[in-house]
Amino acid sequence: MNNDLLWQAKLAARLHDPPEKALILMRTREGHEGGTVRVLLDEVFPQGLSPEVERAVKQADHWASAADRMAFPKRDVDGRYPAWQQVRFAENPVLIHPLTGQAHPLQQLADDVAAAQAQALGTDHLRAYVDQGGDLRKTALALWRFGPELEGDLSELWKLLPADSRVPDHTIHDHLDLASAFAACLVDPAQGGPALLAVSLGPVQDFIAAARSVSDLWAGSHLLSHLSWCAMRVVCEALGPEAVIFPRLRGVPAVDLWLVRDQGLKAEWFDHFDWRKRATDANPLFAAALPNRFTAIVPAAQVEALAQAITDAVRKQARELTEEAFRRLLEAAGIEDTPSLYGYEQIKRQLEGFPEVHWAAVPWSLAQAEEEGKIVASDQGLAEAMQPFFASKPSGFLASPTWQALGRGFKLEEGLFYRPYPGALYPALHELLERLLAAAKAARPFARRDEAGWRDSLTGEAEWIASDAAQLALPPGQRQDTLWTRAAGKFGIRAGEHLSALGLLKRLWPTLFVEEISRWVVNPTDNINVRRYVVSTHTMALAASIEKAVDEGKTPLDEVEGERVALPRKLANKVRGPDIEQWARLPDWLDRCAEQGDEALAAARKRLEALFGSRPETYYGLLLMDGDSMGAWLSASSPHTPAVLESFHPQLRDRLKARFDGDPNFVRYADSRRAPNPAWHMAISQALNHFALELAPAIVEREFLGKLIYAGGDDVLAMLSTRDLLPAAALLRAAYSGDEPGKQGAPDPQVCKLKRSNNGWVGFDGRVLRLMGEKATTSAGLVIAHHQAPLGAVMRALRDAEKRAKRWPGKNAWSLAILKRGGGALFVTAPWGEPLQLFEELRAFLASENVSRRAAYHVSEWLHDVPADNPELVAQLLGYQMKRQADGEAAKQEAQLLAQRLVRLAYSLATRSESKSAQASGDESEPAQTRCEGLNPSEAKSNKNDSERPPKPLEWLSDFMMAAEFLARETRHALTSSSTGAASAAPVQSTTEVPA
Repeated sequence: MNNDLLWQAKLAARLHDPPEKALILMRTREGHEGGTVRVLLDEVFPQGLSPEVERAVKQADHWASAADRMAFPKRDVDGRYPAWQQVRFAENPVLIHPLTGQAHPLQQLADDVAAAQAQALGTDHLRAYVDQGGDLRKTALALWRFGPELEGDLSELWKLLPADSRVPDHTIHDHLDLASAFAACLVDPAQGGPALLAVSLGPVQDFIAAARSVSDLWAGSHLLSHLSWCAMRVVCEALGPEAVIFPRLRGVPAVDLWLVRDQGLKAEWFDHFDWRKRATDANPLFAAALPNRFTAIVPAAQVEALAQAITDAVRKQARELTEEAFRRLLEAAGIEDTPSLYGYEQIKRQLEGFPEVHWAAVPWSLAQAEEEGKIVASDQGLAEAMQPFFASKPSGFLASPTWQALGRGFKLEEGLFYRPYPGALYPALHELLERLLAAAKAARPFARRDEAGWRDSLTGEAEWIASDAAQLALPPGQRQDTLWTRAAGKFGIRAGEHLSALGLLKRLWPTLFVEEISRWVVNPTDNINVRRYVVSTHTMALAASIEKAVDEGKTPLDEVEGERVALPRKLANKVRGPDIEQWARLPDWLDRCAEQGDEALAAARKRLEALFGSRPETYYGLLLMDGDSMGAWLSASSPHTPAVLESFHPQLRDRLKARFDGDPNFVRYADSRRAPNPAWHMAISQALNHFALELAPAIVEREFLGKLIYAGGDDVLAMLSTRDLLPAAALLRAAYSGDEPGKQGAPDPQVCKLKRSNNGWVGFDGRVLRLMGEKATTSAGLVIAHHQAPLGAVMRALRDAEKRAKRWPGKNAWSLAILKRGGGALFVTAPWGEPLQLFEELRAFLASENVSRRAAYHVSEWLHDVPADNPELVAQLLGYQMKRQADGEAAKQEAQLLAQRLVRLAYSLATRSESKSAQASGDESEPAQTRCEGLNPSEAKSNKNDSERPPKPLEWLSDFMMAAEFLARETRHALTSSSTGAASAAPVQSTTEVPA
């Protein structure tokens, strides 16, 4: 394709509607296509647009509109929409959350924002990013990135202005992105029109799980995110970043870096973003922000070439990075680098086929036909293509009431009708694409690979990388002078470790990545090096004790000697000044005392107990959180998916009902679920980006004593102090859906700037973020373990805990595993909200000085002999037993109230679980894809076989109490800290606000 023609079409499509369209619609004489659009088109294209570009832009606009907007009856004979369909946004501004269908009225804008003012804002704002040298590519990229970024009072509304005031559930920026993506595929007929391309990289879980340290966990997830960006970058460089419609790439730091470093956009445009300012791993570039798969709109003729280029690019990148890591290791070991070294041969062999690249594509030509010289949507080709994947015909989206109403022309009694453009069949194309990709991933070819020498010490699957092949015959005890023994202590390499190619890459990835980004972060004239800090499990265990001492004004021990370690971000910010050196040496000092023997360690702990007022904490927490039923959300097959009618402006809903309520075609159409169109997928991706890139880091590292290991989309892995583990999990759960913290059992935020929540909208740091909505849920596995416990075993327990939470009927749950140092474990699984709030209150009660240290043990033993068939009697007896363990009238009264709540909760959970399990087993009203757990239809599971058995009330209550007792005992000294409010369990009061 002619590259100039491509970027002309993309840029013209981006300029065909002004960003201020909603504010000036029906308020200016020249209309929305005059003003900003006409001024900028004349400036960017002084010679005018060629006929093929004009045709492509018009067609792209029609297809994008059909893909993203609910269908309307046909326009009047004069080409105008009838008056009853018109909605003046400036006079009746409403935003609709696309994932909930809830309408959010705004203050009237007509009096505050004049049409001429809005038009001038749009023109001046976009003009600032037009390349004065006439580089259309740079201009298109700059407008894509900064078109939604307006400064001033309208900055937040500007990002959310709707593309169509009648269907205000997607933004004008979404529409322009999609139109630009379509235009790139439609400008040259030889390209065969658009196609949907899906690409998936692997393996994921096994690669990340092969870890011996927290640093390894981060490196594995971040490296996969980096390779995913390498794959997406192939499409972005060929067709622009808006071609990738899932995930949403605008605002992703790695993409911003590419725009500056590789595409030549001005660095100063990005100076206000955190990735340009932070010189530590709090920098967003350190976040594993991109998933291992993506979907893009590409020219059909380029599908195979793009897929091959993606495969070549990611494998070349993995090999080059590993070879560079090998060279660094050779340098550290003092071994001369020559091409004949055996390690290079090993790297080539071990990385053959890594990463796995699976792809599938569906051409839009399956969804179109020509009628009366006009291209319209047609399902005939799609229906034939879908036959191998569906038992019925029609099936999937083609069988939905939405398409049944639209497919043959939306006929109404009064004679109006609507015939959609091919963009309307995006949901069916996406459905077919998912099944093709699942089939591609199921056919996994395996190549034989010979590994003759000793295996690596991390996975035991491949030879360890050696400079000399003869060394591979040496057993572990005889490796005295190898590449690895010489480099021990550097790059995080432990004594005795010998790693394979992938292990080598993961271990040195932090070093390679920091060097790659250093010159692009902060002002290079400041001579500041970007540094990555690894918080150890021991440091995290001690963090709450140190914070309490700091809050009380205590000074660190003078005799502490050792290496300074990284402290959690929140603690490091508190301890700024000379004391930070001594506090930061404390974990290493304790480790050195332990190496000297039990007597030295006991003496050190005694000194710390005197300083802290209690014995130092030895346990830490891990959190693994994952969004529930993401497959159902992406396919819009969740029972929570809004109806078609909910996407319309409330004013138009009433008019449509009044006009067509008796028309069966309209009723069937209006009541059907909205389709999983591009705007739906963009909304999900944007919500997950807001959660992972902004809210999760703020909650884990600013609100609590924690370290974020990775956060990408709906996945979070974090390390926290035991005191903060459950409150942080609850606040993350609330942030995921944009819910009020108190509803999920979370404390009210005190530090991070999370101010208000309203069913999917939150105020954060002066901005409005759109999240998933209250119907979207997430489940979490939580583990508390001793800091010396092997990380591999702890991670297995963490993944098992997450699975238990996912198996809870209805999901939306947390599962806690407490791994005791002396052996044994405790397990508690419950939904969010009241159970978590009650757990925190019970923990605080058991930690009180007025309660017996043996209270939980006595009650737990007693529960085994109580008849479980009478909840009222159980509540009375439990209240009596708990009061016996408390001293003082206030403590006894609290014991009585807690006992009543505990019994009521235990029995209600059992009843609700039985009801949900029965419903999941017997409810066949939803199609199979409604209960899809993963992205691949082949992996869909029914809740019928995937639910926990309903908990027995007294067994659950005993486990619940013993887990709370363990945390009360181990972190008793931290509960009175005023820094986080973690011990507070009072319901959070929150005012209801809407985006403004």
